[in-house]
Amino acid sequence: MTALNIIGEQPTFLVDVLEPGVTVRNGSSAAVIGEVIELDTEGLENYFFADWNPTLIDLLVVAGAAEFCDAVKRRPLRQWSRHFDLRVAVHDPGLWNSEAVKAALENALGYLTGDVWRFTFMPRRKAVERRNSTLDLAGGVTTIMPYSDGLDSRAVHALVAAKEGAAGLVRVRLGSGGVDQPRSKRKRQPFAIVPYKVNSSERVETSARSRGFKFAAVTGIAAILAKVRRIVVTESGQGAFGPMLAVSGQIYPDYRVHPTFSRRMERLLLALTGWAVSYDYPRLFSTKGETLRAADALAQPPSWHDTRSCWQQSRQTGFDGKRRQCGVCAACMLRRVSMLSAGIDEPASAYVWERLSAEEYEDGVVDGFVKLTPALRAYAVAGVLHMDHLADLVESPLHARQLQRAARDAAEALSSDPIQVEEQLRMMLERHAEEWRAFRKALGPRSFVSQLASARS
Repeated sequence: MTALNIIGEQPTFLVDVLEPGVTVRNGSSAAVIGEVIELDTEGLENYFFADWNPTLIDLLVVAGAAEFCDAVKRRPLRQWSRHFDLRVAVHDPGLWNSEAVKAALENALGYLTGDVWRFTFMPRRKAVERRNSTLDLAGGVTTIMPYSDGLDSRAVHALVAAKEGAAGLVRVRLGSGGVDQPRSKRKRQPFAIVPYKVNSSERVETSARSRGFKFAAVTGIAAILAKVRRIVVTESGQGAFGPMLAVSGQIYPDYRVHPTFSRRMERLLLALTGWAVSYDYPRLFSTKGETLRAADALAQPPSWHDTRSCWQQSRQTGFDGKRRQCGVCAACMLRRVSMLSAGIDEPASAYVWERLSAEEYEDGVVDGFVKLTPALRAYAVAGVLHMDHLADLVESPLHARQLQRAARDAAEALSSDPIQVEEQLRMMLERHAEEWRAFRKALGPRSFVSQLASARS
């Protein structure tokens, strides 16, 4: 991407998200609609089976534009933020250029990614045409729930369904995978296929903060089309608070599944459509282990063996022709701690690092694994230190103000008492610390995990 303008010492990167054949600005990168940002035919049919809403289709394009910018421009070495100036073609530029919508959009994306966003909207030359759909949504739907292949998704779906009944609960698929259903079956179900994709070979930035906007947008769109006001966020406490509390250096806090970001998305969706949705966090002050334990105690507990938590792709951690999780990244480490805490047995063969009790990092891998890259070692160290940092937060007086500020911000988003929220947050982190200590004890004091850890044992 070419820098055209300078704000202080920070370059502003120009991006034009326009239809084919439309002239872009000098020095701008083109993300052509229909080529780079591609609306998925099956996905649109999967969503827009009832109301054809061009504004919501435009929101998908905007989400794709944010993903494109986030991925193709590397963050500077000495600072976090980047400045983006986008022109985007939409069906109703008057609505999108209104102060209420632009302010809500730029605020939500800026808060989420830590970048500066400036949007200008242009009229589309050709409207997106409605496609036929034979899908139907049963009546009585009350709740939308984002759904992936993770443990929290599986557990919270089971808990909500057991308490409130499965009939009023509709799941929205996040991502293109799906081990629980074949694609042929998902094509016949609402909200089972993400309705757009971004095609780019220039992906150089991996922080991927805009994914939170993508997931919030598709669940919000599903709620609006289903005439539902409640969206259940399945994340447990460590997943919601951990990424914004346990940060180091100049890294911007990660708010992708935090209520402070969700409230900003609510304001954007309301400004765009007039429909008020609410993101609900039923497990916000529970550890993942507690959430799994509660779901596993149900009369009909969900299966766990086909869930996936790992950040690594299969080509990096596949072994002997089979898909495995690495077992050492922060997501895998939290998974293993939580499974032990919940008393759920999992075979060591689910992971490349089968033996976390090994004294040496290299000795923990399955015999015959040869992809011991420096990146995987860095992920292992970061995974242990992330769990360690969270466990140490409550005990450390250095982090008292940080916890108070986090509690105050969360309380404002939840319309709750800051003192009560701080107590709930501290208690959740104390229980996390207990689970982390129990996990390390089970591995033994000489394991490479215990050697890396420094929190009180």
